[in-house]
Amino acid sequence: MGPAVTRPGEERRGTLYGAASRLPLGPRQIRSKRFGSTRLGRRGMDPGEVRDFLDRVAADMAALYAELARVRDENLRIKCALRDWQTRWGRQRQRWIDG
Repeated sequence: MGPAVTRPGEERRGTLYGAASRLPLGPRQIRSKRFGSTRLGRRGMDPGEVRDFLDRVAADMAALYAELARVRDENLRIKCALRDWQTRWGRQRQRWIDG
């Protein structure tokens, strides 16, 4: 079973890469993220900040993909169980009708 996705305000336990104290990144946070400039007159963004942010995005995406896979598996299990129940119920019903 993959890591659980939490809603804002809920506590996360057992998350990847020690991210237990942070909520998952939302689209708004990703779009609004700003990075500091590099030092000593170099152009561009601070590579360390960018790398840390990308690590966090990757960890959150991994958790979401794991949860998506879990939900898909559960969905398939429920569909199969429903199909089996409908088959059994249909046969039972037909026996009652045929009497």
